[in-house]
Amino acid sequence: MSEGILTEEQKAAFWRDGCLVVPAVVEPEPLARLQGTMRAWVEESRGYDAPWGRTIDDRPRFHVEAGHGPDNPRLLRVNAPIEVSDDYLEVATRGRLPTIVAELIGPDVKLHHTKINAKQPGGHTAVRWHQDFPFTPHSNDDVITALIMVDDVDEHNGPLEVLPGSHRDEIYSLWHDDLFTGAVSDEVEAASRARAVTCHGPAGSVCLMHTRLLHGSAPNAGREPRTLFIAVYSADDAVPLSPNPMPHRFEGMLVAGRRSRRVRSQPFDIRLPQLPRTGSFFDQQASPTG
Repeated sequence: MSEGILTEEQKAAFWRDGCLVVPAVVEPEPLARLQGTMRAWVEESRGYDAPWGRTIDDRPRFHVEAGHGPDNPRLLRVNAPIEVSDDYLEVATRGRLPTIVAELIGPDVKLHHTKINAKQPGGHTAVRWHQDFPFTPHSNDDVITALIMVDDVDEHNGPLEVLPGSHRDEIYSLWHDDLFTGAVSDEVEAASRARAVTCHGPAGSVCLMHTRLLHGSAPNAGREPRTLFIAVYSADDAVPLSPNPMPHRFEGMLVAGRRSRRVRSQPFDIRLPQLPRTGSFFDQQASPTG
């Protein structure tokens, strides 16, 4: 049996805090390809003044931020980039990343969905505080969001902010006054931000985040872009309880181990999410709808 990538201390830290930053998961050559593809998409965005492209459920693949234009490109979101880039597909489904995820929730692991969240310098997009699990509930919570840092992420360019240990507390509602807001209440957000820590590192690092961890992020106040390639994985015996908010042709692909042919459940009670009409939860947080 080959040795694992994570140390026992790292594994313990993940389960204690609900997140773990691991450096140099994506090696320089594939990282350069991810960066080159993202730069090409930003250049392509100069030719559009609205979301463009199509995913398999006919929603836009590429989304731009308010203020976007040919002289000031603000590409914000790419849905299911693994469908249009073999380089992103390779990083998400082969090599060190699936191996690391399997060391935490394996041995049998499948892919749920992928996306790119980007913050361009001087942009105004913030991510309101939430947990991922109410967006993508499963029969159990062995679900990990892996945030691959395509760019260097520092304290200034909108890093992920998390509340360590909150994955062991309650699951907070994203519904308020019968509207799906995609965010926790203002009171929970304020309490979380008061004790938050940031997750940053050089390009090629990966932040592994438990699906129930409270998190958010501020706008990019730095001079460099902040691009995160986000891949969500689950244990093979974790069965989705709601349609994938970002369906794609690789959904459920086994990336480690073998098919368990089992369903494992745990008790919880949450209201099912409202699926995004545009394919971007940024729009749900900006304009809550019932």
